[in-house]
Amino acid sequence: MQLIRCPWCGPREEAEFRYGGQAHVPYPADPSALSDEEWARYVFFRDNPAGPFAERWSHSAGCRRWFNAVRDTVSHEFLAVYRLDEPRPVLP
Repeated sequence: MQLIRCPWCGPREEAEFRYGGQAHVPYPADPSALSDEEWARYVFFRDNPAGPFAERWSHSAGCRRWFNAVRDTVSHEFLAVYRLDEPRPVLP
């Protein structure tokens, strides 16, 4: 079992968390102006890199808060965890 560090509760087992998709995806400035294709691209198309990737996570079985994490998609190691109101950390 992998431990994930919640920014509010500390380290907890991964079963307490839910993946929420790619982090830092800006909401469209004028969603009513988007075509169906543009709206579908916003909703469904996300990056899929091999390596460090910023993601949204929810501590669904704990404090129920959302937070961001940088996770290596190859090793599944969490490299950084940060609150939604904090900037993405610069990693070496």
